[in-house]
Amino acid sequence: MAEINVVPYIDVTLVLLIIFMITTPLIHSGVDVDLPQAQAKEIEQTDIPPVIISIDKQGRYFIDLGGQEAEQAEAKELLILVAAILKNKPKTQVYIRGDKNVEYGKVVTVMAALKNAGIPKVGLMTEAFDQQ
Repeated sequence: MAEINVVPYIDVTLVLLIIFMITTPLIHSGVDVDLPQAQAKEIEQTDIPPVIISIDKQGRYFIDLGGQEAEQAEAKELLILVAAILKNKPKTQVYIRGDKNVEYGKVVTVMAALKNAGIPKVGLMTEAFDQQ
């Protein structure tokens, strides 16, 4: 009677698990944005990943659709994508990450466009003050 020896499979699985546990925190995706510092309460975490619109210091727009790598998009594309996501998942949170060196008008324009597109709540992301 032949039996499968599972010990080597368990060893390989353990090694892969350790590798993924070490490399996952090292993976940094997104757009390099220098956020302004402000005192604000932390965001409530939900099961639905938020949509994050980033504006870098050159004024380019990027959209992060819930954990995927941020993609560059035009302002009109942003509205279409966000409206489509909120139509399917209305409880999705929408946040704007504006670089502290970007023109104030760029951030306000995106906020106003999102409000006009029917998004009820738009949050602004900041960085906490350094506690020294």
